[in-house]
Amino acid sequence: MSITIPSSQGPTELHNELRTAARAWALQCDAHAKAAGVMAMAATWQAGELQLDSASQLPQHDFAPGRPPRPELIPPKQVQHRSMATAEGRAAMIHALTHIEFNAINLALDALWRFEGMPPDYYTDWLKVAAEEALHFSLLCAHLHTLGYRYGDFPAHNSLWEMAEKTREDILARMALVPRTLEARGLDASPQMRAKLAQAGDRAAAEILDIILRDEIGHVAVGNRWYNFLCKQRALDPIVIYAELARHYKAPVLRGPFNLEARRAAGFSEVELATLERQSP
Repeated sequence: MSITIPSSQGPTELHNELRTAARAWALQCDAHAKAAGVMAMAATWQAGELQLDSASQLPQHDFAPGRPPRPELIPPKQVQHRSMATAEGRAAMIHALTHIEFNAINLALDALWRFEGMPPDYYTDWLKVAAEEALHFSLLCAHLHTLGYRYGDFPAHNSLWEMAEKTREDILARMALVPRTLEARGLDASPQMRAKLAQAGDRAAAEILDIILRDEIGHVAVGNRWYNFLCKQRALDPIVIYAELARHYKAPVLRGPFNLEARRAAGFSEVELATLERQSP
């Protein structure tokens, strides 16, 4: 069975191969259509109606993920910080989380389609991640609407995707620096954000963050699984090569406090956690 992929960039396309379909959904500009389509793609895969060609090299030149014209993308330092004591401030925080989840859909799809020659479990792992990120985006969008706002109403930054661009040539660097570094920062930030939203009386948002934290532990675990697989395959020391990759690609310096319980659940070793705390400014 083929799945229909509506495109704002051109004519309708039909795909029955998982990685090709993932690339097509990554190109979709409509954020809500992308989220719905990714969840439908995952269901189609579960029904056995998609094939996997892990060996094919898909076209990568001039690739940029589809995104709507809004939100306006600005440098991270220009993103205005609003007080959580106001309804607008809480909406701005929810919007920021919504944008992170939208980028996370594209990141998971990119990991799925871009890198050929991995074991089949690699692709099914990233398909699951993409579908869960799509669910998170949809939950946050729906809640944002109850607050009187829509996705795109506030400016946002694009630093999460910028690291994906830097690491597009090397799957080891991608696994090291996107799920294990940038997305793992969400594990550290989630408890404080949840507490602020709950204190402000937004129980619905706090409950969504509970779902996101639960799933994000699994997403970071996927990054750890395939990072360690690749390190073993290339006969590399995971801790030594991580430090080299972080320097080479100018990854952000991670600052505490760290959610050690969540990081352990996501597969970080005690040696890694001790190194992280020791090197934190």
